[in-house]
Amino acid sequence: MDTASLAAQQQELARRVILSDQFGTLRRIAGCDVSLRKSRKAADGAACIAVFSFPELVRLEMAVVRGRVEFPYIPGFLSFRELPLLSEAFAQLRQRPDLLILDGQGLAHPRRFGLACHAGVALDIPTIGCAKSLLCGEWKPFALRRGNRSPLMLDGEKVGYAVCTRDGVKPLFVSPGHRVSRDTAVEIVLRCATRYRVPEPIRCAHAESRRAVGQT
Repeated sequence: MDTASLAAQQQELARRVILSDQFGTLRRIAGCDVSLRKSRKAADGAACIAVFSFPELVRLEMAVVRGRVEFPYIPGFLSFRELPLLSEAFAQLRQRPDLLILDGQGLAHPRRFGLACHAGVALDIPTIGCAKSLLCGEWKPFALRRGNRSPLMLDGEKVGYAVCTRDGVKPLFVSPGHRVSRDTAVEIVLRCATRYRVPEPIRCAHAESRRAVGQT
């Protein structure tokens, strides 16, 4: 696997990322997730995009695509592994969402081009990265109260936030993907995480993608 050329591709595409709010009224927000039978080699996979009304968070539509994933698991290159199936699922939607929240990194990435950035640029849609674990950067611990946050710093740049979405529960790592600012990304995630740690659109997409590959 020529990771050097892939990294160069990420760095080139990262120049297209827009880190300001460039969207209209949000009426439909979608969560995106990919599940695999095997995590570190070619595997059967399923991508799900679950579309919800906003701010009511009523599920409106869902697209699920199954397929073979040949790209191996390599930290920092997740988008090359997951984006093909996600793009297929996106093409099946009857109504275009106004914004996507992806289970992965956005700007909080060594080359500032995580899955959410790649999806945003490729699909020309506002995106947010919402990851359950830290890929890179540093943040300062804070009181785990819903809404509290700490800047996520990487090489002196604020690339996102560690955000508490539920009292007493460890934070999520939220970063903008494309056409969304850092602070707006956090506010949208908080408005979508009404009952659980993870925003409802991603929770739904994750459950359905796991079901599609037989991991209930």
